[in-house]
Amino acid sequence: MTVRSKPRPRKRINDPDGMRKKVLDVAEVAFQARGYHASSLGDLMAAAGVSGGALHHHFPTKKALALAVIEERVAAAVEQTWIAPVLAAASVREGVRAVFEAVAAELEQQGFVRGCPLNNLAHELSLADPDFRIALAGIFARWRQAISDKMRADQQAGRDEGTDPERFAALAVAAYSGAMSMAKTAQDASVLRDCLAGLERSALSSSQGGLAARRRRRVLLRPRTV
Repeated sequence: MTVRSKPRPRKRINDPDGMRKKVLDVAEVAFQARGYHASSLGDLMAAAGVSGGALHHHFPTKKALALAVIEERVAAAVEQTWIAPVLAAASVREGVRAVFEAVAAELEQQGFVRGCPLNNLAHELSLADPDFRIALAGIFARWRQAISDKMRADQQAGRDEGTDPERFAALAVAAYSGAMSMAKTAQDASVLRDCLAGLERSALSSSQGGLAARRRRRVLLRPRTV
């Protein structure tokens, strides 16, 4: 007679950090694909394979989860996609151009456009709750600051002396955000390249106009010889 040993109970793996990361992964994708309001906590728990108790241990409310997605995932995406490449580029204009081109190429290879995560949540949540608005506005502010700081560094090196750094940064962010919204609606990433071309023409003419104005001021202020 053979005595079968009883199966040992599975050892419970306690990985709170891994569970939190999984919930954030699922929420990030859901908010990007369907939006915050259309993503129920039940759907998120099912997709992440966690219980209500486990979810609420890390994120007491759906709002807390959304704020974590904004502050940890959306901010990181802007840093990785925009801020780091621009700061690492030889010039701010080369950095902006490289980002537009890289995103357009990635979307064309992907075959569909879900839009900019920051843009999507800003459209949906900015008027819904002041905490959402402040968190989203902070990311936009850091994005613009990075571009304007790079422009100032370029100007110290003798480039783009006729361009206002803050205005150029605002224009670059607005052009990209608008382009992504149009690309999402049309499901056509080529809009990004059209907007890039318009941005470069506008920024170039602004820079040339500023230089011409400064030259005129120098001529007018130059003392005349009698």
